[in-house]
Amino acid sequence: MSESTPRPSSLIHTVYGEFVRRLGGWISIADLIALMAELDVDGPAVRSATSRLKKAGTLLQERRAGTGYRLSPAMEPVFEEGDRRIFHSLEPASLSDGWVVAVFSVPESERAHRHQLRSRLSWLGFGNAAPGVWLAPARLLPDARRLLERLGLSAYVHLFLSAEYAGFADVRTAVASWWDLPAIEAQYAAFTGAWRPAAEELRGQPRIDPAEAFRAYVPMLTEWRRLPYLDPGLPAQLLPADWNAVPARAVFTELHGLLAEPSLRHVEKVTGLSDPQEPQ
Repeated sequence: MSESTPRPSSLIHTVYGEFVRRLGGWISIADLIALMAELDVDGPAVRSATSRLKKAGTLLQERRAGTGYRLSPAMEPVFEEGDRRIFHSLEPASLSDGWVVAVFSVPESERAHRHQLRSRLSWLGFGNAAPGVWLAPARLLPDARRLLERLGLSAYVHLFLSAEYAGFADVRTAVASWWDLPAIEAQYAAFTGAWRPAAEELRGQPRIDPAEAFRAYVPMLTEWRRLPYLDPGLPAQLLPADWNAVPARAVFTELHGLLAEPSLRHVEKVTGLSDPQEPQ
């Protein structure tokens, strides 16, 4: 349904984040290959991707009823942060909430840390106001603190909370220079164009086949989960009047509501695992 095909490692990341975590955190490689085959990813590609994720510290190999992989405990805060951003931060921030400002200075001898700081703050949704000065809606402060501490970068950064912009330029003009709003809109437009037809098709179905739900939901969620990081959730007053995040969020919310639970049922059927939170 989407013109771009997600990488196998991205799809596996989604399968672990959305399903395997709820089913005990471990899955056999045989079952993972079976699930990924339904997403048109062959066995060698799955094995290669899991090997890379193991080297990156995302997965740990473990034998239970066969060889499989479980999530590294270090990844749990990462996935919890992802849950907040992907599923619970869908509405724009309020202008009255203010801003978090990150100021950093890194010695030239440690310029690799400078590049890492820029890339990670950008990934969190911060805009670049000036060299070494980044800002975002204030609600991103907890995520910023957790990320900087986890990466060992907190010693280089000062974080400030500011109630309002009190500068000389028009704030909407300033915001448009600090964030690449057209690039964010292009991503939202691509998502809506790819997945709105699926929402319209599935909306009237009395029952959605769990296997069909899984084949649609995993690529859709994989494509969506990048967007809440690209978009910091700027206040609506500072955005274009026709800001296209609104219809994109509506499409995501509808498809999540339609597909998430039947997809989980399908994963349970394929793997024989079950959600320990659910009554047996």
